[in-house]
Amino acid sequence: MDVSRRGNPLARFVKALTKVEPNELKATLLSFLFIFSLMLAYNILKPVRDAMAPDWSDVDLALLWTYNFFFSAAAVSIYGFAVSRFRLKYLVPGVYGFFAASFVLFYLGARSLDDVGFIEKSFYLWISLFSLFHISVFWSLMADLFSKTQALRLFAIIASGASVGTIAGSAATLALAKALGTINLMLIAAVILVAIVPVIGVLYSLKTTQLQPNIGDAVGGSDAIVSGNPFAGFTEFVRNPFLLGIAVFILLYTTIGSFAYFEIKNLLADLDRDARAQIWAGINLTVNTLTIITAMFATGRIASRFGLAKTLALVPLIVAVGFLAVAVNPMLAVVLVSWVILKAGNYAITRPGREMLYTLVNREDRFKAKPVIDIVVYRGGDTLASWAFAGLTAALGFGLGAVAAIGAAIAVVWAVVGVHLGRSYDRATASARDTADREH
Repeated sequence: MDVSRRGNPLARFVKALTKVEPNELKATLLSFLFIFSLMLAYNILKPVRDAMAPDWSDVDLALLWTYNFFFSAAAVSIYGFAVSRFRLKYLVPGVYGFFAASFVLFYLGARSLDDVGFIEKSFYLWISLFSLFHISVFWSLMADLFSKTQALRLFAIIASGASVGTIAGSAATLALAKALGTINLMLIAAVILVAIVPVIGVLYSLKTTQLQPNIGDAVGGSDAIVSGNPFAGFTEFVRNPFLLGIAVFILLYTTIGSFAYFEIKNLLADLDRDARAQIWAGINLTVNTLTIITAMFATGRIASRFGLAKTLALVPLIVAVGFLAVAVNPMLAVVLVSWVILKAGNYAITRPGREMLYTLVNREDRFKAKPVIDIVVYRGGDTLASWAFAGLTAALGFGLGAVAAIGAAIAVVWAVVGVHLGRSYDRATASARDTADREH
C-alpha cells in the first residue's frame, strides 16, 4: 500500500496530525529513520568515549579539546576538497561508509596494538569530530532535498528522530556494554552506519519524483558535483552576511550552553559521582522527551503560523528569562530548569529552524560553508566560551548570579540575531509562495 497517495486514509490522518503532505510522507519517514540511526550509532559510542576521560588529567583533556579544534578544521578542509571532486550521490554515503570503516579500524587497533593510551585518545578525538560531522552532513542533505516551504513544516518532525535515537542509543549501551564489552560496540555502530547508505539513494530519487518533481535532474540533481574552490567554505561564510549571521547565531548558542554547563558543574561539585550521574540521566531523559513531543506536534505549527523570525527568537527569549531567574535566585533547581529549556528548545525548535536557513543558500555553501560553521565555528565557540567563563569567575571573581545576568544579556542578543535571520527566510518563503500562486 502506498501511504503517500492523497486518497489514503492513513496519509490524511498523518497530514491532519503533523502537517505532512501525502507526497512528502515517505521522504519524511526515511529522513526520520536516517537521523534516528545516526544518533543511535553515535550514542552507542558516546559513553565509550566519555568513560575514557576520567583516566586523564585536566591538562590532558584540555590539550585534547585544543587538538580537536584544529583537527576539525583540517577534516572540514578535506571534506570541502572532496565535495569539489566527487558526485554527491557517492560522496554523502561515502562519508558514512568512511566513518563505519574507521570504527572497525579502531576496534582492530584496540585489539592488536600495545599502545592503548594512544588508541583511546585518538578515539576520543575521532568521536568528538563524528559528533558534529555526521549531523552537519545529514542536514546539508536535508536542505538539498526539501524546499523552503517544506522545510518549514517538516524539519522539526525529522529532527525529533535525533532525540528518539539518543534515547535508544543510551538504552542500548546500558543493556549491551557489560554483556558484549564496550570495545565491541564500535562494530555495532559501524553496522548501523553501513545500513544507512541505501536510504540516501532512495531519498535522492524521491527529490525529483515526489518532493520537488518540477525541478528536474538539471537543478541540483544527485549527480551534480559541487564545483568551485574546495576551501571556499572558510572564506564564504565570512564574506556572505547571511552565513556570517548563522555563524554568530551558533556562537551565541554555544556561549549560553557553555555558561549553563559550567554553572551546573560547579553546583554539582559537592555531590558524589553517583548523585551527579542520576541528575544528568534525569536531565537527558527530560530534555529528549520534551524534544520529541514539541518537535512532533508543535514546532511545525509554530513556524508555519508565526514565521521563522519569531520561531528563532522564542527559545533565546525564554532562556534569557531563565538566566535572569538564576541571577535573582542562583539555586541548582533554577539552573537545571534553564538548562532543560535551552537544550530541549534547541533540539526541538531552534536547531530545525536554523537548518531551514540553509535552504536559502546555494549548493556550494550548503556543502562547503555549512560544515565550517557547524563544526569549526561550533568547536571554536566552545573553546572561547569556556575560557570566558573561567575568566569571569576565576580572574574577575564573578559569582553565579553575575555570570547568569551576563548570560541573559547574551541570550537577548541571540534572539535579535535570530529575528534578523528569520526575517530573511520569511521574506524568501513568502516570495516563493507568491510565485507558486501566480504559476497556478
